[in-house]
Amino acid sequence: MKSSDFLLLCRSVRFGDTDAAGVMHFHQLLRWCHEAYEESLEKFGVCPADLFPRPGLNLELLLPIVHCSADYLAPLSCGDPLAIALVPKGLNAHSFEVSYSFSSRGEAVANACIRSVCITAIDRKRAPLPAPISRWLAAAAVTD
Repeated sequence: MKSSDFLLLCRSVRFGDTDAAGVMHFHQLLRWCHEAYEESLEKFGVCPADLFPRPGLNLELLLPIVHCSADYLAPLSCGDPLAIALVPKGLNAHSFEVSYSFSSRGEAVANACIRSVCITAIDRKRAPLPAPISRWLAAAAVTD
């Protein structure tokens, strides 16, 4: 796998992603961001299930989202191809952000940014990022 293969993901807009007018519903964009983030981790060899809370898994560290933004540049409809390029960036020892560029048929259709902070599960204080996230961020920086 090339180092950048885990930073570009492709999918198609599905009927369930659209509103009654057949245009992508606005909230889908942030859902696609998180799905792309999880897929990118998987492609890099990190199991997202080991990082996110679930029944039976007591995590010491949590990665809550503390900021998100999105700009919608063009409509998307059912069947449109969608390429999602990720640019993860460490901000400091305990936070990172991922910028997303969405395109369809070579045209920019949206941009988004999601920022996360690492905290301890017990007292909710900031903590260093987990090693798998730090490795993922370092690998992404090499592809720049």
